[in-house]
Amino acid sequence: MVRRREILKTAMVLAAAQLAGADLDAAAPAEAKTPQPPAPQSPAPQSPAPQSAAATGSGPAKPFDYAWLKGQARFLAGNPYQTSKDVLPASMAALSYDQYQSLRFRSDHALWGDGGLPFRLQFFHVGRGFAQAVHLYEVNEGQAREILYDPSMFEFDKAGLDPAVMRDHAGFAGFRVQFVTDWKDDVAAFLGAAYFRAVGGDTRQYGLSARALAVDTAYPRPEEFPRFTAFWFERPAKGSGTLTMYALMDSPSIAGALRFLIAPGGTLIMDIDSALYPRKAIDRLGVAPLTSMFFYGENDRRAANDWRPQIHDSDGLSMWTGAGEWIWRPLSNPAQAHLNSYFDENPRGFGLLQRDRNWDHYQDDGVYYDRRPSLWVEPKPGSHGGWGKGAVQLFEIPTVDETSDNIVAFWNPAEKTKAGQEMLFSYRLFWGTHLPYSSPLAQTLATRTGIGGTVGQRRQYYSWHFAVDFSGGELGALPKDANVEAVLTASRGSTTEHLTAHYVEEFKGYRVLFDVRPPDESNDAVDLRLYLRIDGRPLTETWNYQWIPLPVKDRKAAL
Repeated sequence: MVRRREILKTAMVLAAAQLAGADLDAAAPAEAKTPQPPAPQSPAPQSPAPQSAAATGSGPAKPFDYAWLKGQARFLAGNPYQTSKDVLPASMAALSYDQYQSLRFRSDHALWGDGGLPFRLQFFHVGRGFAQAVHLYEVNEGQAREILYDPSMFEFDKAGLDPAVMRDHAGFAGFRVQFVTDWKDDVAAFLGAAYFRAVGGDTRQYGLSARALAVDTAYPRPEEFPRFTAFWFERPAKGSGTLTMYALMDSPSIAGALRFLIAPGGTLIMDIDSALYPRKAIDRLGVAPLTSMFFYGENDRRAANDWRPQIHDSDGLSMWTGAGEWIWRPLSNPAQAHLNSYFDENPRGFGLLQRDRNWDHYQDDGVYYDRRPSLWVEPKPGSHGGWGKGAVQLFEIPTVDETSDNIVAFWNPAEKTKAGQEMLFSYRLFWGTHLPYSSPLAQTLATRTGIGGTVGQRRQYYSWHFAVDFSGGELGALPKDANVEAVLTASRGSTTEHLTAHYVEEFKGYRVLFDVRPPDESNDAVDLRLYLRIDGRPLTETWNYQWIPLPVKDRKAAL
């Protein structure tokens, strides 16, 4: 069994994809799952740290605003991409996981740590998988000053390093954000490529990640990972509940400028404005990408080899379409990588959710998967009234354990990117266990599957059984003899059998049972859609599922 502290999520490179990111906890840094792409900036200048213990911007003052930052990103995109010249000392590159974890930031050196302000920032050290330093700046009254690295900000003793070695070759890899309600815990962290995480105040638990952008995900070639190269932090006013910060992003294909407004709370909210400037055409652009882990659950136990009943950071993709339909797509851990596209126009929102909050369904008293935050994306209208035409795309890749993120979801615009254009996207992220948007209809409570056929009778052919539970909405208030109808469709010539729907008092909802029989000579995936209705109107969200039958050659053995 693998326990996380948070534990590292190691690189997983498949023929179809690469995913990258970092697991973080409130006490220690972590490392990326995949080496980051090179960055166009050299390590932060090595100058003496300020005299006071708390970090502060002490470099030369330069005017700063978001318009200037967008100009910088546009300038970068108009020039050839420059690879990073950063080189870690050999001793830093060779650190073990535990040694790197022991590189602790001294809390008395936190940015704004002595100013009585509502936010503090602590920094991660470069090392191990984080070879490129990021530049950090404090912005006060429209003037930006760089926060200069100094080894005295960190504890090196447990890592067996000489701080003097760090002065000429080191810097910051990222940072964590803390809020006045509890200086011991994080509310957000940025570390690795263009990845970041946040927590809701109700659990203070990290889980899935977000990214600034995804480039060419799910192709039979390595994915490109844009990287944050610099951040600017506006000094907050006393009593403010919002941190405003900015980021510069770069990669071989695209540069970008982003503005973040971070408001901690029971549900943490991030308002994000991004201005993107492609250097060249991009085959698949992923806007507002979310990255998570699904090892196994009630619906998919193909890889279940652990004593715990379920292991996942998220259990489903929720979508609220531009036409107003609510769709729930349970996640899976497929034997082969699969990309699904859900075409839409001006989507109202989508997210990777952890709906199952029952601790008994996980039995994990170490990392508490029942407490993992959900993450919802709310697109904001742009100059054309919305995000236009495109698709929410879900990419699922196989994983053999819980240490690798294997799920990514994002918005892919229908209009292809072109070199030299400006692309503007604004959206809001909600992190937590209680999200502001949910269907007024009944929702999917659970999806369970197993071998089909009739119990006690010899099976004559291969089929698969589904039990889908719906609860909420009107279901609990309907008469027990209400004419509730299950509407089920299946693709690719498959046959559905034994379809029933009945009320279950234990969860005050309806259970739908059915079997699916795939075409005899087909190994293709089967797409399923299901909802309940009464008198022609829907009672539930739409349950959408992709089932992968056993290969034809293996089906007789399953009977």
